[in-house]
Amino acid sequence: MKIINTKVKIGKLILKNPVMTASGTFGYGLEFEKFFNLNILGAIVVKGLSLTPVKGNPPQRIAETPAGMLNAIGLQNIGVKNFIEEKLPLLKKYKTPVIVNVYGREIKEYIEVADILNDTDVAGIELNISCPNVKKGGLQFASDKKAVEKMIKGIKKKFKKTVIVKLSPNTGNIQDMALHCERCGADAVSLINTIIGMAIDIKNRRPVLANTFGGLSGPAIKPIALAFVYKVSKKVKIPVIGIGGIMNYKDALEFLIAGATAVQIGTANFVDPLTCVKIVNGLNNYLKENKIKDINKIVGTLKE
Repeated sequence: MKIINTKVKIGKLILKNPVMTASGTFGYGLEFEKFFNLNILGAIVVKGLSLTPVKGNPPQRIAETPAGMLNAIGLQNIGVKNFIEEKLPLLKKYKTPVIVNVYGREIKEYIEVADILNDTDVAGIELNISCPNVKKGGLQFASDKKAVEKMIKGIKKKFKKTVIVKLSPNTGNIQDMALHCERCGADAVSLINTIIGMAIDIKNRRPVLANTFGGLSGPAIKPIALAFVYKVSKKVKIPVIGIGGIMNYKDALEFLIAGATAVQIGTANFVDPLTCVKIVNGLNNYLKENKIKDINKIVGTLKE
């Protein structure tokens, strides 16, 4: 059998394989280099970066739930300029594209961060318009079409590389918002972000999380994510990146079959730091065993 093609295209980006990391679960990428060669990945999506450093929410910020995890980190980060100076130079030794998740409290902050990143080695950005555990920004944009249009068009004037928009399952019609993002010039959409949830300490009768609410991730949300990816992929022509409870290569295959061009691995990284490697290898073995020469032949092949 000839060499198998595992490359996928996301906007202007060609990824060596469809396995990406999910923002907020892989740090700045460098935290995982002691576990495996980061060149194995299709892309590294670093944690959300803002214009200036953010301390995030007070603890307790993480809670385990049945088949999942609640987090209310609050987008703690070192700020875009510190990232460019301290982290990005160390990531340059890898051939894996680096995508920055961008967060702002106001539209102009998103645009400014994108502008700062344009002349760097960053390969693309992912606009976080859907974080459910911050007081400002986050969900305020997730269902506001005018704000999203202003944001995307403003960013596209400044940032000339791939622009991905990360969508929320918590507000409005996610299919319509995906289509709106496409019309506004987004190169791809990623979904889903976490689902709003909470946990209660029955002894103290208080929320487990200091923020009260957090974002639910992990296997518990996979069926929901899969359904949204399928619906959105039927609605838009731009690539869809599937996120939500992907723990192994079989999960990743489900998302590809449902219509995702690529997938992001999140909560599974906390369970096993080698999850991404195992998924890459699992996908390769699946293609070989089934004599499939191109991974893109799987995308959107669900039979109804």
